Amino acid sequence: MITESVHKVFEIHVEELTSWGKRPHKHNFFEIVYVEEGSGLQCINQHEFEYQAGNIFLLPPLDCHSFKIKETSRFYFIRFTDNYFITDDGLTNYNAWFDRIAYILANYNKVPGDIISTDRERQFIIHNIKSIYQEYLASDSYSNAIINGSIFSILNILARSIEKRYVEQANEIDNRFGEILRYINTHIFEGDNLRIPALADKFSISKSYFSEYFKKQAGVSLADYIIKSKLKIVETKILHTDLSLKEIAFQLNFTDSSHLSRSFKKAYGMTVKEFKKSGQVCCS
Repeated sequence: MITESVHKVFEIHVEELTSWGKRPHKHNFFEIVYVEEGSGLQCINQHEFEYQAGNIFLLPPLDCHSFKIKETSRFYFIRFTDNYFITDDGLTNYNAWFDRIAYILANYNKVPGDIISTDRERQFIIHNIKSIYQEYLASDSYSNAIINGSIFSILNILARSIEKRYVEQANEIDNRFGEILRYINTHIFEGDNLRIPALADKFSISKSYFSEYFKKQAGVSLADYIIKSKLKIVETKILHTDLSLKEIAFQLNFTDSSHLSRSFKKAYGMTVKEFKKSGQVCCS
């Protein structure tokens, strides 16, 4: 399997293609794709999505993807590694941003599809992508700061759209349940906030009934859901950060790295090392 790498911490390219000459591949960088013109199929991790002009996609590192182009397509590809966020300008902080959206990337099932919620957000992102491209070409003393701020805005809108879709799906079961899941996942690093008394008070549900309510909606117990959510974030941090297993275990309130390793192997049937090595299955 080919893993494509960027040569810089940030790149943007505009390409007009009649066919996709590359084999399906993985990459070691985040990628935002904007389709300005054309149509066809996008493949991500063995799933296909019919794309058209105006679509915007977020591809986390190690997703496998390719395009099957039906009509000549014009793409904007914005590619950046995690090192792009490690700056001295004070405008962004990768670790803080990544922790904020770790559960979103973990729960986003990566089935291809446009994730933008509103036309207003779509037009905002498109305007910023085109502005980024112009600044990238201009490359004067102000360009890096302007590009940096625009990228950060785009990523937060994409994160909000992913989160909104995830919450709305849960709210189809019960109009409070999506907000409960949002709260649990955004406070996953804070053990005291995830105890039944705290959750019951927060959402005005009887403490004696909360466990029954949660299991009825989720299909699993609160404890099982929390451990599953933590392990999804473990997946994300293993694949997308350089943190040690000990550091990840500490962040997520596991007793130690051995406890995390045992929990991971029990849930996934493989060790953390085996999981990191195997990556994800690519599309054919």
